[in-house]
Amino acid sequence: MEGLLTIRSNKAQNCMKNVFDERQDIYNSATYMGLATSRALGLFADLTGFLFLSTIICYFFFFAKGEFAGNVGLAITQSFLLTGILQRGICNWAELETKMTNVQRVLEFETIESETDSGNRPKEWPNKGKIEFRKVSLRYKADSNNVLNDLNFTIEPQQKIGIVGRSGAGKSSIIAVIFKLYDVEGQILIDDVDIRNVSNEYIRNSISIIPQDPILFPGTLRDNVDPKGKSTDADIWDALEKVEMKSTISNFKKGIDTEIPEGGSIFSAGQRQLICFARSILKHNNILVLDEPTANMDPQTDALIQKIVKSRFENCTVLTIAHRLSSVMNADKIMVIDSGRVIEYDDPNVLKANSDSLFHRMLKRAGLI
Repeated sequence: MEGLLTIRSNKAQNCMKNVFDERQDIYNSATYMGLATSRALGLFADLTGFLFLSTIICYFFFFAKGEFAGNVGLAITQSFLLTGILQRGICNWAELETKMTNVQRVLEFETIESETDSGNRPKEWPNKGKIEFRKVSLRYKADSNNVLNDLNFTIEPQQKIGIVGRSGAGKSSIIAVIFKLYDVEGQILIDDVDIRNVSNEYIRNSISIIPQDPILFPGTLRDNVDPKGKSTDADIWDALEKVEMKSTISNFKKGIDTEIPEGGSIFSAGQRQLICFARSILKHNNILVLDEPTANMDPQTDALIQKIVKSRFENCTVLTIAHRLSSVMNADKIMVIDSGRVIEYDDPNVLKANSDSLFHRMLKRAGLI
């Protein structure tokens, strides 16, 4: 089970046990209701068959006393058969109604509007890594409040930007709109090209991202590091060496052809993160997004990842979303987000020295000053 360490470290066992019991009660009540309804329906079918058969017997006993015995036996036998068919029909119909609920849920996906992939595919783009937001606003629903409010900022090529703020401030939403996961008001330009006019697939292939929870797919290590099969063995080994995973992979009998189970359980969380970095190195993109990559890492792995970003992505524009403020203190600039607005955007040392800045107060609460 995932999350046990988090639950235990926060001493939330009793709380989560109560939540589990509540969910289990809901499941059991639904299961019991379905079972009770099925049994009641079966009882109704049995009573209906009993009444029908009793009616046939009473007819022959009171009104058709001179009827040939063979006809009476045939009528009763066929009545048994008919009631059996009726019972099975009622039960099958009830089961069909239950299963059709699942079909209804699947059919709901047909009403979802498919994402169109029309747009330009500029050659050798982005080749610099400049990102510019011009009056960008975002809301998830038409009747909801803005998640991002009139954002205006510029990230120069090859800059390393740390994005910080409380949970729900809008940090991940900034990354989401760069990948065109939502429609926004305003303009987002990458290397002076409005991404609204660029193909969704093309822009997502042109920007690398390292998520907080590293994703490894079932298959070989080669397929995970180079999903499109465009790199040679030498390139893959070189990428693994750059993230200091070559010696670990060399210990496997099949090397880069080692089969990886779903979720990559043969690797630690830090090693899975490093494999994702190797995947990004092979893509040779000029923009890298790090979505809290060291949130669940020990300080040693955190330091290694910072070293890799500094040495292997030196010529890339890097955006790092971080809760651990120490991991972005070496950034060129810090962007402080609050309530969907850019509150501060400056050199981390300048913000640190300003006792009135929000970033200064965040560092103080974290015990870093």
